[in-house]
Amino acid sequence: MIVAAAILLGLALRSAACAGDHLHARDAHTYEHLDKREYPQVPLTPPYRPLVWGDFNVIHTTDTHGWLLGHQKLSFPEPDYSGDLGDFASFVTHMKQIAIEKDVDLLLVDSGDLHDGTGLSDGYPPGGVDAHESNKFLERLPYDVMSIGNHELYIYANTYDMYTNFVPHLAGRYLSSNVNITVFNSDGEAESVPVGNRYTKFTTRKGRRITSLGVLYDFTGNDVNTTVQTVADMVTEQWFAEAIAEEPDVFVLVGHMPVSYDNWPTVFNAVRAVHPQTPILVFGGHSHIRDCQQYDGRSMALESGRYMETIGWMSADLDAAKGNANNISFTRRYLDQNRVTYEYHTEMSNQTFDTAYGRSITYGLQELAVSFDLSYMYGTAPQDYTINQNPYPSNGSLLSLFIADAVPYALSINNTRDSTPAIFITNSGSQRFNVFKGPFTKNDQLTASPFTDSFLYIPDVSFSIANQVLPALNGAGADEKRKRDEIERELWSRGVVDTRYRAWLEEMDRRAGMGRREAMAGNLTLGYVTTDSCPGAGDDTLHMALPYYSIPDFIGSSPLNVTDNTPVDLVFVDFIETQLLGILNGLQNGKNYTAADVSLYSPTLANAALGLYAQAEWN
Repeated sequence: MIVAAAILLGLALRSAACAGDHLHARDAHTYEHLDKREYPQVPLTPPYRPLVWGDFNVIHTTDTHGWLLGHQKLSFPEPDYSGDLGDFASFVTHMKQIAIEKDVDLLLVDSGDLHDGTGLSDGYPPGGVDAHESNKFLERLPYDVMSIGNHELYIYANTYDMYTNFVPHLAGRYLSSNVNITVFNSDGEAESVPVGNRYTKFTTRKGRRITSLGVLYDFTGNDVNTTVQTVADMVTEQWFAEAIAEEPDVFVLVGHMPVSYDNWPTVFNAVRAVHPQTPILVFGGHSHIRDCQQYDGRSMALESGRYMETIGWMSADLDAAKGNANNISFTRRYLDQNRVTYEYHTEMSNQTFDTAYGRSITYGLQELAVSFDLSYMYGTAPQDYTINQNPYPSNGSLLSLFIADAVPYALSINNTRDSTPAIFITNSGSQRFNVFKGPFTKNDQLTASPFTDSFLYIPDVSFSIANQVLPALNGAGADEKRKRDEIERELWSRGVVDTRYRAWLEEMDRRAGMGRREAMAGNLTLGYVTTDSCPGAGDDTLHMALPYYSIPDFIGSSPLNVTDNTPVDLVFVDFIETQLLGILNGLQNGKNYTAADVSLYSPTLANAALGLYAQAEWN
């Protein structure tokens, strides 16, 4: 059946100095000690070679999703990404100085998705706006270009907040080439205007003329009073022709769109048609992976991961490309986002690395975490629970923990139906990030299980029938693959990236192989092991690939030990109601189930389940 996919549609929606000084990550609870900087506790692997500088260089971020205090847990690979935005700001400051000393250009660009991901963005009090406070810290970084992401568009209030409060700080460098917002103009009339600028032109410190665009992929899940024009239509606009007519020294195209299997070639080809030899650098995002493409010998396209895990680096020797049609010499690198990386590439130690500017950002973020009460502790997780690094079902699976333990417990609280046997069903996408051993806090709950779904139920369903519903939801025969692929494309257009990110992880695991992983286990820590389409090795630090286990689209509670004719409660998340009724009626003909047979099972929402369970079982 393609029902599983159909139901998913409803979801929407530099060299090392004094190694002993810095080869560690900071303690997990830095933000609890605002008066001092915690000394590193966890050993980290440093980069294995310096960055290659060209005469034109770019640092790239994308899909930060609120992870501005970095990854604070001690289970690998989390410490690989334990730097915070203050550390990154100090890194950028030092790199800018190195660029001056080398007499080369260095830009800083971002490809969007600042919203939705951690308590810093999402843990605001009632009446607040997502990422309004956390974005104030991003405003303090010297970004040359930023572009809009789809997560800036799911809720109009977030888009309007960007338009009103964030965009002005970029002084024309925040780009939304194909994204508009409807606002009231000075005459009180509704008017559709770009959220940022459609394009920008500027000159670098070394006098290079830059033309930049900021493109969003063909996203369809935007809120009312926001508009996303397709990429194909955008390149036919008069403003686009005017923007690219004058030849710059280099095009820097930034946007929230994957560099593989998407529409960057459409933009690239439109520019190439006018400027056959002008260098083109592309910085993409959205699919959360490390990726690189070269559309021709005088271009490079880079995508730099997600969640403040990866910092992208691209260098190009543009002077050598002047007055000829030769291929340009490019390099790219994927940097693990931590102080070891930063200190290595800036030739700093743990004592000399921090800048007052960077520290002020770190402290400000820590204070924001305190004001949002993000360290409120529900309990202490006894082990790691992962989405894809352990099999499902298993004791190490977050999905198992959630649906077999947390949901049944949380929904039983003050519930008169608790004595009736029940089957619980939800989607695996309900869990967005792993839960790690140690304190389970408000921030962890917002990060791992953010969705505010209600649970509904149908009472008195025969166990023999109810027990077939979950397999039916996950069933999809080969003959239905085409329809399922169509729905996957629709999900992609609405912003669901899990399928592509997990396919990347799965391929990474397949390439590693169990034998190789075991041979490497004694020397390397877990992390990304990237294979892309650009020459040479991209990863800045060597790692052992993360294990990967596939998961079903839908998950259910532990099997009931009852007879086939026992009446049970069939409990499910609200957005699958219509489809589940259809399945139920297809499994039996004794009763035609309708919406009238469905009731609210509990006022407890899905995003509260892990916290309630932790309070009861992890104290």
